[in-house]
Amino acid sequence: MTQLPVQFIQRMRETMTEDEFTSFMASYQERPRQGLRLNPLKIDRAEFVARMPFSLTPVPWCDTGFYYSEADRPGKHPYHAAGLYYIQEPSAMAVVEVLQPEAGDKVLDLCAAPGGKATHIAGCLGHTGLLVANEINAKRARALSENLERWGARHILVTNEQPEKLAERFAGFFDKIVVDAPCSGEGMFRKLPEACTDWSEAKVAQCAVIQKDILPLAGRMLKPGGLMVYSTCTFSRAENEEQIENFLGNHPEFTLEPVPKASFFQPGDLPDTVRLWPHKISGEGHFIARLRKSGEPIKEKINQPREKPLPREVRRLLESFSQDVLGFVPQGRYVLFGDQLYIMPDALPDLNRLKIVRAGWHLGTVKKDRFEPSHALAMALPAGRWQRSISLDPDSQEVYRYLKGESLPVQSGEQGWTVVTVDGYPLGWGKLVRGQLKNHYPKGLRWL
Repeated sequence: MTQLPVQFIQRMRETMTEDEFTSFMASYQERPRQGLRLNPLKIDRAEFVARMPFSLTPVPWCDTGFYYSEADRPGKHPYHAAGLYYIQEPSAMAVVEVLQPEAGDKVLDLCAAPGGKATHIAGCLGHTGLLVANEINAKRARALSENLERWGARHILVTNEQPEKLAERFAGFFDKIVVDAPCSGEGMFRKLPEACTDWSEAKVAQCAVIQKDILPLAGRMLKPGGLMVYSTCTFSRAENEEQIENFLGNHPEFTLEPVPKASFFQPGDLPDTVRLWPHKISGEGHFIARLRKSGEPIKEKINQPREKPLPREVRRLLESFSQDVLGFVPQGRYVLFGDQLYIMPDALPDLNRLKIVRAGWHLGTVKKDRFEPSHALAMALPAGRWQRSISLDPDSQEVYRYLKGESLPVQSGEQGWTVVTVDGYPLGWGKLVRGQLKNHYPKGLRWL
């Protein structure tokens, strides 16, 4: 059983009936449920269920979510490296289901690392609209960027900024915003026992101050008529209902809305909010509130930077590589940063003086006489859209050797760049040279 902090137990006892408290405490004798979400950018539900070698059962509140068994190890399977799913705690899947992103939306995930909600949003948007995923911690922002790259997301901007800086640049910009606020983590005690040792009532108070500062900044970035979802993975009223009550008291342009799929959860202490309790559902603890900003949406004028046309030689190198290796040329708004070529979402404003970790779809590097494709290009390719590929079996030693960065002997195939796949899903690049597949899987991602 998880050793819960004494002060936490005392508070929960005071806020629950005796029967409820007994059930709540009993839940900590159970193992946490494990979950994953399929990637709709790469695979549909029917194919996913048929192909996955795991014991899967659906998560009731998330159409793309599944529980898996303790015996499964999805993080160690090549399908994970191919971005076919994201491993995520099942209760956390509810947040984006409440946000309900749609194709074409401009969405902000303000506190986005490690990327569970950001990848969920990107899957809902398809390759449309814009996802801005922000993380204040630089190391965590890099992990967020890698997760979105593996997911195959293209219409993205990953930033490493203070919310205040973003609010200056993106005032009234977003259709939808999710604020999965930094919190004391009480809802994760069963899943992450180390959270118990890090917890204190002082930390609860400290997180409440941070949350109180973040919410108004997020609200400023929302369009009139837009939707904002606030969530935490904690039970403290000070971090949940009190935050919403305070925000609504100071921002009358916002109102609470009923939460979609609320029937799966318990009502919060504030009408139209919900709580996810570990003794009521197969998942950990969460709080969710859905807020609407009044007013009619206005068509904003995006202040886009004046772009230089792509140099003729750069275009020639890209087209030569693409026609030879892919059979098509990726189209979009090309932007060259030094020798790095990107396709940028149309909705992006001027990014000058923002800390950018990733912007748009990174196509590759322009060398003096050649184009070298990026890992992101391979990971976001449409299924089967390539001329050259080598498909590895998910149960073979070769696929694990590739993921470790080893070269592989190859008996046949055209010389040069080749998409390396597992069961036809891209893993990265290789270069075929005289019977050897030279490994171009990124060094930082290689399996030990």
